[in-house]
Amino acid sequence: MTRTLSLAALAVVSAAVLAACGGSSKSSSSISSYSGTPRSSTAPTSRGTASVVSTKKSPLGTFLVDGRGRALYLFEADRGPVSTCTGACAQAWPPLTTTGTPKASGGVNASLLGTTKRADGTREVTYAGHPLYTYIGDTQPGQTAGQGSDGFGAPWWVVSTSGKPLQS
Repeated sequence: MTRTLSLAALAVVSAAVLAACGGSSKSSSSISSYSGTPRSSTAPTSRGTASVVSTKKSPLGTFLVDGRGRALYLFEADRGPVSTCTGACAQAWPPLTTTGTPKASGGVNASLLGTTKRADGTREVTYAGHPLYTYIGDTQPGQTAGQGSDGFGAPWWVVSTSGKPLQS
């Protein structure tokens, strides 16, 4: 029963993403193969505590990850700290939210961490002024399946420790 519900939820999210993306992007193919339960776009990564932002080294370079080791992305459609990713976008690219002051770990520059208020009232973590997101297609820590995707009208890139997009 749980698997059936998970597959049904996946089908709904996939259809919404495909409709919003126009059908052909790197993210739409990754989402269709996602086998987990979609994360809520508004649920904090750690309820009642601050989100932790750390780093991961990979062939792409060193990039930001959340407290569970999931890659953190910026959306080039965002101008300044205000998120433009809502609805189906936020289902595919859940924002990194927090209920406290974000914490830096590893090579993260704590002075570049901040928060911004989302339209739904939650606080999203920012880095160097960019709202941060995870990607539903990244099913394992350190994966970067969303890297370079142009879903929802603009490119998505993992974030370097300088706060700039780490483009591949």
